Amino acid sequence: MISLLSGVALFLFGMTLMGDGLKKVAGNKLELVLYKLSGSPIKGVLLGTGVTAIIQSSSATSVMVVGFVNSGMMKVNQAIGIVMGAILGTSVTGWIICLSSLEGGSGLVSLLSTSTITGVVAVVGILLRMISKKQSRIHIGDILMGFAVLMFGMQTMSSAVSPLRESEFFLGLLTTFSSPLLGILVGLLFTCVLQSASAAVGILQALAATGVITFSVAFPLIMGIAVGAALPVLLSSLGANINGKRTAFVYLLIDVLGAVIWGILFYAANAVFHFSFMETTLDMVGIAFLNTLFRFATVLVLTPFIGMIERQICRIFKDTETSGREQEDFARLEARFISHPTLAIEQSREALNNMALEAKANLEDAFFLITDYNEKSFQLISQREDVVDRYEDKLGSYLIKLTGKELTDQQNKDVTKFLHCIGDFERISDHAMNIAECAKEIHEKNIIFSDAAKQELHVMFQAVNEITFNAVTAFISGDMELAYHIEPLEELIDNLCDEMKLHHVDRLQRGICKLDQGFVFNDLLTNYERVADHCSNIAVAMIELESDSFDTHEYITSLKVLRSHSFDQYYEEYSKRFALPNQ
Repeated sequence: MISLLSGVALFLFGMTLMGDGLKKVAGNKLELVLYKLSGSPIKGVLLGTGVTAIIQSSSATSVMVVGFVNSGMMKVNQAIGIVMGAILGTSVTGWIICLSSLEGGSGLVSLLSTSTITGVVAVVGILLRMISKKQSRIHIGDILMGFAVLMFGMQTMSSAVSPLRESEFFLGLLTTFSSPLLGILVGLLFTCVLQSASAAVGILQALAATGVITFSVAFPLIMGIAVGAALPVLLSSLGANINGKRTAFVYLLIDVLGAVIWGILFYAANAVFHFSFMETTLDMVGIAFLNTLFRFATVLVLTPFIGMIERQICRIFKDTETSGREQEDFARLEARFISHPTLAIEQSREALNNMALEAKANLEDAFFLITDYNEKSFQLISQREDVVDRYEDKLGSYLIKLTGKELTDQQNKDVTKFLHCIGDFERISDHAMNIAECAKEIHEKNIIFSDAAKQELHVMFQAVNEITFNAVTAFISGDMELAYHIEPLEELIDNLCDEMKLHHVDRLQRGICKLDQGFVFNDLLTNYERVADHCSNIAVAMIELESDSFDTHEYITSLKVLRSHSFDQYYEEYSKRFALPNQ
């Protein structure tokens, strides 16, 4: 028993190590391929099969798809095809296991033995792991080591169950499994415990190597294994939205339909024709073939009925949830994607882009509130500010979790840039709220600025509106040229604020403006200036992470040295556009 459990442990570890290595060698692109190329049911089936064959886990593929649907990236109709492909693709593991049954002869033929292949693969894998400094080669070493451990685990299981061929009790027990309902139930429970259909089939193949597994025993067990594999996917849907639950249930429904359809048809036909192969002994290859045939037949028959399956799933899980745009955006930050950095970063980018647009919209509404105040718009700005705050909390927590994963250099740059910019977008929205409160004070106290002050505020409004637009647009589009426009304009806004404050003091001294007007005027200028500062910070983060030669703390100096002609040119252009009126 200990040997069997050890073999199972090694098998599961080897399969996981090999699958993780394959995913890393693929550069975390499998998830994006799965998401972007699953436009039609047939494409979904093919992609699901291919991706599952690579990562060696139908549960992992299906859990990933549940995350896609839960975050709104994919429709349930698309997901059904991928789940079907995952159900078929997981049978590839059985064929890999068949390699453990290779036996060598003498001379050169002995090189084909399992022990020789496993030994060579293990040595090459460990050398790559220990000697190589390139991550891609280390991951290839993981694949080879995972394969070797999987093969060794399979050999261990086969050796552990080999004595069972002499056990009358075990042979009698197997005879009871030839009962379809009991065989399906045992296969289901066994897979639920292991939470791996591949491992369950692997153990069945190990038993088949002893020569005691007949077709009548294997077929119901394989149907039960298929149904039991749905448990990890169902568990992954806990906490998911209604579409996520629908997608997870699809996995169970397809496997149950497969077992029901083929179980009824096969055993009904057997009752009439009495198939002679029922007591035929199956070896490892026979088990792998039967497993693949059952899954292929199920997918082939059910693929034309994807639309019907979707409708039935929607009837079982009826729409009871309502979600606004905010919740849809937050659903992008799907916890299941943390293990898939490429997807997590793309989803974070989308959410952060929406956060930037919300902050920009808040600032624009606050600007217009100064001249046209109404309570409804003020409340809208306040509500949007709360939304932006929640964006900051959600995105910050999500990205911090992502930093604990293995990321490429570009992914590290993206995550660092996002973390830098989250706070700046949130602060822009904060200052929009401050400007709205200034507008409320102006309305409630019936404060009227002088014509000169109104003209200056209008110039400042245009300049700040321009720099905000440039910062948000540059960030969303990745426009580095536009990012270089921001610092010259930020410097001009600082100078304009200093000049406007001097003008305001002069107007106070001449009695043109009053003291209560001065407080609000200065508050507005301070908030405008802070908004420009945060726009500058966003540009700094973009430019700093574009080149390793930049120093954030010496940004202005570095920028002038690198592009002095452009900086002066942009500053001069903005000076002409945003010139204050003569006093």
